[in-house]
Amino acid sequence: MTIVPRPSAPFHTPTPGFAGRRWASRIYPGDLAEISGARQDLRADLYRLEGLCPDLADTITLCTSEMFANACDYSRSGQRGGRIIRTLSMPTARSLHVMIVDDGVRDAAPTHPAIPHQRTVEEWEEAERGRGLLLIEALATCWGTRAVVDFPFCAGLGTAVWAEFTLPASAGDVAR
Repeated sequence: MTIVPRPSAPFHTPTPGFAGRRWASRIYPGDLAEISGARQDLRADLYRLEGLCPDLADTITLCTSEMFANACDYSRSGQRGGRIIRTLSMPTARSLHVMIVDDGVRDAAPTHPAIPHQRTVEEWEEAERGRGLLLIEALATCWGTRAVVDFPFCAGLGTAVWAEFTLPASAGDVAR
């Protein structure tokens, strides 16, 4: 593997107006080593929201990192040539929506992101993995998944995992 410095992502200005404010989507190689760059880009985008509490920015970054890691681990995004797309938008003045889109199912039998509920207390205590969606569920206002293409014959072409966060009244009032 050739080590090449990752170019710095350009600073994007969100579209004016709250309803439908969107940042440019960002595309990353589906490699766990890219998570640090994705975090850095997300922090740069979040920095543009004046009044955003640093703790909330960290929470959003953590949840996005978990979604990114899941896309690498469980979809074709984590295979050679795989990609991950991150979107960021403000559907309203008080909500921030982040989404990770993967390259589709890795195995013949598609699965959907879900919290493992079949574990015993002892299994949870010993588990080294499987807590990412629990973190997202606990920290985000709401979250979910959907197929990228909503036609039955296109099943498995990609999954979008999203999380929404409620912003305090002061955040998002003015974009820098």
